[in-house]
Amino acid sequence: MILNKRIIGRLDVKSNFLIKGIRMEGWRKIGEPVDFAKKYYEKGIDELIFIDVVASLYDRNNLNEMISEIASEVFIPLTAGGGIKNLEDAGKLLNAGADKITINTAAIKNPNIIRDISSTFGSQATVVAIEAKKINGSHKSWEPLTDNGRNHTGLDAIKWANLAEKMGAGEILVTSIDKDGTRLGCDLELFKSISLAVNIPVIGGGGVGTIDDSIKAFNETDIQALAIGSSLHYDKIFLKDLKKALIKKNLNIREK
Repeated sequence: MILNKRIIGRLDVKSNFLIKGIRMEGWRKIGEPVDFAKKYYEKGIDELIFIDVVASLYDRNNLNEMISEIASEVFIPLTAGGGIKNLEDAGKLLNAGADKITINTAAIKNPNIIRDISSTFGSQATVVAIEAKKINGSHKSWEPLTDNGRNHTGLDAIKWANLAEKMGAGEILVTSIDKDGTRLGCDLELFKSISLAVNIPVIGGGGVGTIDDSIKAFNETDIQALAIGSSLHYDKIFLKDLKKALIKKNLNIREK
């Protein structure tokens, strides 16, 4: 079965505000996450991802109420994460209305949490996020960082993706820290390397600035979905135009 390619809106959240930074720094408030979620849903987005960007840093998870409100009005798959430390945290988000949960920091600290969540709620609900930064001097090596790009791990992103899949992840969300928020194009080598290394769907993110960037990401790599934040939030790309262009390029994508 050929799966549809997906366009996913990424909404980074801090203190109940939608925010956006560049390379995961210099966050600026944009507006209300609920309002943007509704807008993207009405315009034909395929899925939405919500990340509490300071949750791990402050050892908390504040998305439950927000997800509950959005899930009552937005009827597409919702993924939520940030600060998930255990099965209870994951269960609360799923009960609030999320269809999937995404974990990064907790998974690196204790990979067994991937297996626990996957075996309890299903691999289809278990997304492992990899925030990858290129290692200096290397074109094809990246390090996964934790705490929304703040802390180094010393790991190799490709090997970590392999392990995440073995532990039960049903999907990988890989974000290029170097490209995040820049709107200067995606790290296609990163997308290629991760998607070729695993047998589960990969969502690529970071750097989408134009419709052509999206076309290249799908045509030149094996990612199954593309997560877009800044260009959607600031109306640099409009969903209607993006989907028309992707369909024109014979990409298998859902029309509104």
